[in-house]
Amino acid sequence: MNIRRYPLAVGVVLAAGMAILVAGCNKEPAPSPTTVGTDIDDAVVTTRVKSAMVGNPDVKGFDIKVETRKGMVQLSGFVDDQAGADRAVLVARAVEGVKDVENGMTLKQGKATMGNTVDDGIVTAKVKSALLTEPSVKSADIAVVTRKGEVQLSGFVDNQAQIDRALLTTRAVEGVQGVVNEMSIKR
Repeated sequence: MNIRRYPLAVGVVLAAGMAILVAGCNKEPAPSPTTVGTDIDDAVVTTRVKSAMVGNPDVKGFDIKVETRKGMVQLSGFVDDQAGADRAVLVARAVEGVKDVENGMTLKQGKATMGNTVDDGIVTAKVKSALLTEPSVKSADIAVVTRKGEVQLSGFVDNQAQIDRALLTTRAVEGVQGVVNEMSIKR
């Protein structure tokens, strides 16, 4: 190798190494995997939280979605008022196995008519179908709730790219008036 080219070669190698390191730093870390035991524990926690909410006369437990990942409970759905949301969070926190609670509940705006309810069921079905056909989205990880055309997406997903794609896919569905993102990235 020519002595004059040696510093240039070293510089190119160092630049390439730095580019690889920087590119690696810009990627989102993969979510840590769960074990079968953790998945079972999470299912038990979800069931306990749902039971506690349904059994509490101050909480409309049937209106609230419950998702659990590694003891982290995510509550979502549409609720009547802030006091109801706060009570649901307190009930969930008191359940054995709950490490923390994310409040992703949205306050209802106005009264829904029977027509709204029927239309919302159709919109929910369309959104679920659209998410199922989207290969870059794990639709089984996403809960869909619709109220007066506003769609709320919740659940634990692998990365921001899945959130972005799910939001884009949902917005493109006929009948969707708005989208509320309550999805969280798995840790």
